[in-house]
Amino acid sequence: MSDVEEPQVNKNKRFRKDKPWDTDDIDHVRICFVDNKGGTFTEESSFATLFPKYREKYLREVWSAVTKSLESHGISCTLDLIHGSMSVRTTRKTFDPYIILKARDMIKLLARGVAVGQAVKILEDHMACDIIKIGNIVRNKDRFVKRRQRIIGPDGSTLKAIELLTQCYVLVQGSTVSVMGSYKGLKEVRRIILDCMKNIHPIYRIKELMIRRELAKDPQLATESWDRFLPKFRRKHLTTSEKTSRKNEKIAEKNEARKAAGLEPLGPGHQEKKEKKVYTPFPPAQLPRKVDLQLESGEYFLKNTEKEARDAKRKRDKQEEASAEKRAKRAEAYVAPTEVAEPTVEEKKKRKHDKHKETVDHEGGSVEDGETKKKKKKHKKEKASGDTSS
Repeated sequence: MSDVEEPQVNKNKRFRKDKPWDTDDIDHVRICFVDNKGGTFTEESSFATLFPKYREKYLREVWSAVTKSLESHGISCTLDLIHGSMSVRTTRKTFDPYIILKARDMIKLLARGVAVGQAVKILEDHMACDIIKIGNIVRNKDRFVKRRQRIIGPDGSTLKAIELLTQCYVLVQGSTVSVMGSYKGLKEVRRIILDCMKNIHPIYRIKELMIRRELAKDPQLATESWDRFLPKFRRKHLTTSEKTSRKNEKIAEKNEARKAAGLEPLGPGHQEKKEKKVYTPFPPAQLPRKVDLQLESGEYFLKNTEKEARDAKRKRDKQEEASAEKRAKRAEAYVAPTEVAEPTVEEKKKRKHDKHKETVDHEGGSVEDGETKKKKKKHKKEKASGDTSS
């Protein structure tokens, strides 16, 4: 007997032999359809969709990748740049009858702004898509833009939270929202989007999804109802008595504040009372009808051509007035501003001389008084010198 021990082999793999043709580079999971054993389809199925003008450049760049991904499933596709449309159709190599619907969803996603790397994933069996139209829910444009931005959130935080909780890809583009993921996730995202456009903030639905996610981890709650754990954000309608009590509480708070400020408190009916009108038993005079006014002005008897001519004249006069106002407004820009020329040297001297003369005339009396005082003082000095000499 040899001292070398043979390696122990599992009894289930005892009779297995080496397979030199089975190398590591062979993909055992991939299914190769060499031939369509089921036969060709009796009819050709095709779908087409339009795309916006701004997507034309991108689609031309990636169309080769789109064609390559669809050819592996036996689907042919065409890009019509003249009419702005994409179309897909089955061929004799098509083996999956449902793949044409997947190809239709793919070109729809490409038309709505989804990147080709993400749109190709729709061809997988576990992937589904949904395009939610939000353009006709809100009529006011400003309100629509604000609510659509609420879906995205600050720096895309709300959209990222929706994607993480639902395991879906969400893209907001124009008046539609494109979603890709499982059927359960698509249902949740559609609910969040439509509620957001109906003025229910997405954070409420996100909070509910987070609670459901935590409850799903507990196996004891699998057969129980989760209603007691989920938040209820329904708007409560107050009764008349509750409204009255709240109104009285507000009035009491105002009265306390007025007392602290030294003002008189308000009563239950603190609104200013309207002045009572003088009662008259007679009904008010009946207003004239449109026909009566036309009869009074003579317009009723005019012909249609005369009415049209009169309306045209009014419209023309109004247009002339508006155009005249616009012309005058435009002409204001060409009016030269008033320029003040600098005075010459002679004008400056003359102005200075006139100013000096005015001051002298104004202070003439005071100048004369000063001169008389000087003369009296001089006379006194002469008199004093004469006395000393004598």
